[in-house]
Parts: sequence; structure tokens; C-alpha cells
Amino acid sequence: MTGLLTALRLAVCALAFLMLIGPHWLSLRFGRGRVAAHAPALFHRVALRMFGVRVTQSGTPPAAGEPALVLSNHISWLDIVALGSLRPLSFVAKSEIAGWPLIGTFARLQRTVFIDRARRAATASVNATVGTRLAAGDLIVLFAEGTTGDGNRILPFRSSLVGAARAAIQAEGARLDRIRLQPLAITYPRRNGLPLDRKERPEVAWYGDMDLAPHLARFVRRGPIDVHVVWGAPIAFEAGTDRKVATALAEAEVRAALRRAVTGRPEAAPPRGERAPSGSRAAAPPDFEAADLPAA
Repeated sequence: MTGLLTALRLAVCALAFLMLIGPHWLSLRFGRGRVAAHAPALFHRVALRMFGVRVTQSGTPPAAGEPALVLSNHISWLDIVALGSLRPLSFVAKSEIAGWPLIGTFARLQRTVFIDRARRAATASVNATVGTRLAAGDLIVLFAEGTTGDGNRILPFRSSLVGAARAAIQAEGARLDRIRLQPLAITYPRRNGLPLDRKERPEVAWYGDMDLAPHLARFVRRGPIDVHVVWGAPIAFEAGTDRKVATALAEAEVRAALRRAVTGRPEAAPPRGERAPSGSRAAAPPDFEAADLPAA
């Protein structure tokens, strides 16, 4: 019975994909339009609904059309579906994903920016590409740990691709004096309505050398799951901002959100306005709140 139900759910997802792929591809081919922007989000929502995944969010996300570079932790392949369901956005991903069957196709349709981490020169090229996209008003998600974790801890954030924020300000024709650097924490608080503890969270995570197929099978068998997304206090990234300091500030914000989720303590009220990271040579406007954090 479980196998039949799974097959029906997959059939619904496949039907949704077939209905959206044509208009989406044409929209991408002949210029970005509403279909190109919203089709992936609609598909993700169908998939989540079919497999009993509920996504909630707190905090203040960027306004529609506001360019932002999102720095997020990374736990599972499900992160991409959950975030993709919230609003039009794109991801930065390792180049190997482009060659994966089906998943690579989905990633390209989401306008993912791929990076070959084996080539040092790739960082500058990706920063330029992401910078151009940000200058055009895109929302780009960067999993700043560079890999997935077990859901109980966060690995150090890497700052190299945060240089894309400066590239956006310096992009030809850009009229930006700052880019919103947006911390974001992904948590998996409950399954089947019951809180997950430290031993159970790694069962949701997909990390290390886990095979994807068995992980997907366990995900289907073990029932509905809740995903909670926390939008942290934004950081104002200006032309003179130190990217390492800004990255450390974003990492601290995500760590604090994950800690609150793991301990069950209520979230503190987010600070008003954006924060200017310590180390920025440019003065923060009056409505920005300064926050000092030593460079990592």
C-alpha cells in the first residue's frame, strides 16, 4: 500500500512538472517573465504537499524584487525544495550537480549558478556571475558551509563567494550602494507532530557519503516532517565592507537561530533595520544599526 501511495504521489509531481516545463522553458528562452520566476516555486509546493512536508518561516525576508545574497546552513537535499517553495530564487551549487540525472535538469531550470570547486579561478567567475544576477534584482542562496551538516551543528561559513555582493555593487550599469546580506537558518523541528531530538535530527540530514536513494526511501517511510526557516537580521554589505567580517556576522546569526531551535527557547525579537558589519570602511546610514564582531 505504501508503495502504491508513493507511486501516486510521484505521478502527481511528474504531471505538475510536465504542465510547467513547457511554459517555463519558453519563458527562460525568450526572456525572464512571471512564468520563469514562479514555475519552480509552484512545482516545489506541489512536491512538498504530496509528501507531507510543512514549511513555516519567521523573521523578515527580503521584499519582493529586492536583491539579496542569502547565506544559509545546509542539512539536506530537502532544503532546496523547502526554500524553493517560498519565493522565486536561485542557488549556487557545485558543478557536479549539473551532471546528475533529473536533479541536474531541475537545477538548471532553477537558474542555478554552478561552481567548479577544484579550480581556484572559478571563484572570481562565479562571483561576477552572481554579482550580475544580484544587480538585476535576483535573490541568490549560497549554502555557506560548502557542504551539508547533521542538523545539530553548523560548520564554519566560507567567505570566498560572498565577494559576489561587492561584484554586484561594482557591476556595469548597477545603481546599488549596498547589497542585503541575508542570514538564513534551516531547521527540522518535528516529524509526525513530535519534536526531533539530537539523535533523530541526523536521520533527516543527508551528509557525508550517504547514498541518495536509500535516504529518499527512509524519508517517504517515516512520515510528515516540519521545516522551519528563520530569516535573520540582514547585514548591509557596502563597497568597503570586509567580506570575512560580514560572513562571520551572518554565521553567528545562523548559529544563534539554530541554537534557539535546538533548545526550544523562544526567538529574541530581531533588531530593527539592517546591520553594518564591523570592518566596513563606509559609514552606515542612520537607519542601520552597527554591530561589532571580530573577523573570523
